[in-house]
Amino acid sequence: MSQRLLADRQSQPGTAINRLLYECLRLAIHDGSLPAASRLPPSRDLAEQLGISRNTVMYAYEQLNTEGYVRGLTGSGTYVAERIPDLPLLPRNSRGDAPAARRTASLLSVRGRKVVDGALAHARQWGAFLPGVPDITQAPHGKLARITARLARSLPPSTLSYSAGGGYPPLHSSLSVYLRQARSVVCEPSQIIVTEGVHQAIDLITRVLGDPGDKAWVEEPGYWGTRSVLGVNGIGLVPMPVDSAGMCPAGDPPRFAFVTPSHQYPLGAVMSMARRFDLISAAAHHNFWVVEDDYDSEFRFIGQPVPSLQGLIPNAPVIYVGTFSKTLYPGLRIAYMVVPSDVAMALRTAQSELYRGGHMLMQAALAEFINSGEYAAHIRKMRLIYEARRAYLIQLIEQWLGRGWIHEYDTGAGLHLVLALPNGSDDVAISDAAGALGVLVRPLSRYYLGSTKSSGLLLGFASVPQERMLEPFKLLVSCIQSNG
Repeated sequence: MSQRLLADRQSQPGTAINRLLYECLRLAIHDGSLPAASRLPPSRDLAEQLGISRNTVMYAYEQLNTEGYVRGLTGSGTYVAERIPDLPLLPRNSRGDAPAARRTASLLSVRGRKVVDGALAHARQWGAFLPGVPDITQAPHGKLARITARLARSLPPSTLSYSAGGGYPPLHSSLSVYLRQARSVVCEPSQIIVTEGVHQAIDLITRVLGDPGDKAWVEEPGYWGTRSVLGVNGIGLVPMPVDSAGMCPAGDPPRFAFVTPSHQYPLGAVMSMARRFDLISAAAHHNFWVVEDDYDSEFRFIGQPVPSLQGLIPNAPVIYVGTFSKTLYPGLRIAYMVVPSDVAMALRTAQSELYRGGHMLMQAALAEFINSGEYAAHIRKMRLIYEARRAYLIQLIEQWLGRGWIHEYDTGAGLHLVLALPNGSDDVAISDAAGALGVLVRPLSRYYLGSTKSSGLLLGFASVPQERMLEPFKLLVSCIQSNG
């Protein structure tokens, strides 16, 4: 919220802060960031978090109430209305295309290369059962805000400038200790580079360590975001099938191998130890890079978290990529990668030249948050919450659909599970029908590159409390039954 408000203030310098806050909240309600019936933060808490007066917040809340966006300004709190006013329609050109649609279409081709048409990001980023989304209402905003406010009064002005050294050095030190303890990652602080999201990390890796025309092994099915970045950079995609032990590599060695070994996305398999050693050995022998995306490894509900691929063998040709998007919240836009020492300087220099990184104040706050033990405590708390939500969703599946609907590769981890549909089911049609009813699921078939696809639905459970699962799940069941 604070980042969106700051952006609006910079783009509209003459607008009063109370009006900007109103606009920010109104757009958050429309795009689903603040879903129907959700409670807005108490005015006093939001004012403290944003560093503004409570009267400013009350003005925004009262304006939203007047226009029908929220209800109940007193007593039990302020809630988003069940039905909200529509936004005005965008102007259209003579061909009937909305300007935003034309801009989006133009992004499908970059430097003459078509971006992979995969699952793509959903227009709404919150709600049942959108996969890959943590419960941002549980994020430790208050603790981070207090740390940030205190540091802002004492840190040197350089923390408000560009980042030229791969991020905030104390965060490198904090991460190196945390990753060794939590993920068995073996590294020095100098090997860590902080990026603005995983996509930037992948972009930096492929730009610096690869060339257009190089090949990359990617999981089949696999994460659409990785494939899109590789496609933009001219890296050829070679899909490798996934089984219960993870990726099954074969054929000519590539320049890169992109894997999610701790919790394969989207199917959920854990890469076996034998296959991990085989992959690292092949990479060392044929001189290619293994990029380990460890996106939600902290959330394992059966047994202990699986150690990283990076720490198995000293000096392995593995680049480890992690993120705070799943453990804290996606809008933070802070990820990191652990790279071999001999390429660290080249990647740091390229990052400084290409992206002009920032967020140094937030990086400083994260370093303190990790050092204090609060970050690990937050993950433990969220693991319990997500485990309970996952168990309840499985209970609903078995109650309304029966046993045998959970994908066979599921290993009890992550922020989503895969509902395996009967042969011949049209998962895209089911997903579209559910979306029309406000239920957000993704079709499994969209995660495949080849013509051989399995039908299923990705159901995210992390952002949906148990008490709000039943009704959208019943709607989803009706869509499955009517499209079966």
